[in-house]
Amino acid sequence: MKKFRFKLTALFVLMIGLSVLAAGLLMGKSYKDNHTLALQEHMEKEMRVLIAAAPWPVGLTEDGQTEYLQSQAVRFKELADMRVTYVRADGVVLGDSDHEPETMANHLDREEVREALEHGIGSSERHSSTLDENMLYMAMAVKDGDRVQGVIRLAVGMTDIERSLSKMWVALVLGLLLLFVLAAGVSYRVALGVTRPLERMTGAAKRMADMDYEIRVPDDGKDEVSELARALNALAESLQGQMAVIRRNGMRLQSVLDNMPSGVVMIDPAGNVTLYNSSAEWLLGSSAKERVGRSFTEFKQHYELSQLIRQALDSREPLHEELTVYFPEERLLELNLVPMRMSGEEETGLLIVLQDVTAIRRLERMRSEFVANVSHELKTPVAAVKGFAETLMAGAVNDPETAQSFLKIIHDESERLNRLIGDILELSKIESRRSTQQFSPVDLNAFLERTMEFMKTEAAKKNIELQWEADPELFLEADEDRLGQILLNLLQNGINYTPDGGKVKVRAEYVAGEGADDVDGKIRITVSDTGIGIPKKDLPRIFERFYRVDKARSRSSGGTGLGLSIVKHLVDMHHGTIRVESTVGVGSHFIIELPLLQP
Repeated sequence: MKKFRFKLTALFVLMIGLSVLAAGLLMGKSYKDNHTLALQEHMEKEMRVLIAAAPWPVGLTEDGQTEYLQSQAVRFKELADMRVTYVRADGVVLGDSDHEPETMANHLDREEVREALEHGIGSSERHSSTLDENMLYMAMAVKDGDRVQGVIRLAVGMTDIERSLSKMWVALVLGLLLLFVLAAGVSYRVALGVTRPLERMTGAAKRMADMDYEIRVPDDGKDEVSELARALNALAESLQGQMAVIRRNGMRLQSVLDNMPSGVVMIDPAGNVTLYNSSAEWLLGSSAKERVGRSFTEFKQHYELSQLIRQALDSREPLHEELTVYFPEERLLELNLVPMRMSGEEETGLLIVLQDVTAIRRLERMRSEFVANVSHELKTPVAAVKGFAETLMAGAVNDPETAQSFLKIIHDESERLNRLIGDILELSKIESRRSTQQFSPVDLNAFLERTMEFMKTEAAKKNIELQWEADPELFLEADEDRLGQILLNLLQNGINYTPDGGKVKVRAEYVAGEGADDVDGKIRITVSDTGIGIPKKDLPRIFERFYRVDKARSRSSGGTGLGLSIVKHLVDMHHGTIRVESTVGVGSHFIIELPLLQP
């Protein structure tokens, strides 16, 4: 834009300079022409006065004419300060105020003399070799009737005129230089006034090209430049609004992608990763910074995934697969690979959606195992009831002792079947969150006393000592019925798996909170027994449904295999935790930690 400003300034200066120079040249020529014309008119009057005052000598000899005309020429030179020359009709010089006539050449070839002989008067301007200066010559024919007697010529030096012209040109050049300076300043200001709005608009356009649409340029004028400024401001405002919409949509899309539970990966036709959301980072164990812009072949930890991507890119057909990955941890991923055409590209890219189905498949497996276990558990008592009933129907009912024994077995199996169905229904209700919870303050000392009193008869059958201990004035916010169900299940297990003469103990204590979320502390309830213990390999699965460490012992004790699973779910409903510490042959410790106040 500065170049344009200087070009515009130079153009203005050149135009002004050329205009002034042309005006100066015209004025100089006009001055010279007017001065010369005025001088010619003056010389013409002088010659007429001279002819009238000193007529051409007639009747004298040539020498007499020469002497007379020479004296007249010298005398007039002194009066008029002009060179006077008398030329005969044949061109011979008879008198000259500045030179000896006999030494002068024939003047018939002089332009002014020739014009005077032809037209009566003539003039010319040329350099005089005799006087070595530029001269203005005026010649007039002297006639006697129609006969030309001779020519009188006046000559004036052009030195004064040339000096005046030189002064005029000096003044003109100085004025022109001053005018150039003024014209340059004015032209620069004018060019600046024209280019400054354009510079602002150019700067604004560059900032808009850099996606800065808040820029505005002054547009308060009424000329075409202001119209352009208003159009540019309107364009910036429109682009600003559109970019705001695009940014909002982009932020929404990015927010959706970042908060999607499914991983999303986009690959361009060249095989480079262009999109990698946070769920993909978590599922595949690498960050977007490491992946975006790089080839999918660099998925070194996921060779099978790379092969599937290559297959989808080559075939350009959708693929649906389940793939087990082992980095960063073992997971089962459901993959949907969908070819998609990128905008403006002929080749096809790839969209990959990854979903972690590990928990779903584990749940499906657990449900399948649960159905199988339920079927197995139900089959045993049903088969026993059926078998003994058929035996009685076959005639054993006539033997009172045998019939009584069989009926006792049928009763026990039906009771076991009833307990099993009840536990299954209870577990289903807890897992489906259909059971309501009534949280209220529970006095743990009174609560433990009631619970231990309830289990005293059961423990007495095996001569098992029951003990309980709790911190004084210890309260807990909980569902008292569900809390009782937790303790009864744990105490029942402790009694069932503790040999005769053993001991089962319950300890309740307050544990101070450690973090910001535990400012109110926790209540720790520990149920200990001196039973057979649990092998270390079985501890991770002890809370699974129908999982038994000693299946024969479990069935003989009347357990359904669902007690600890129910306990785990009830503890979770109270926002607590449960863990087991056990040594085979020594005993087990079930440790429950519940929040003092429910969140």
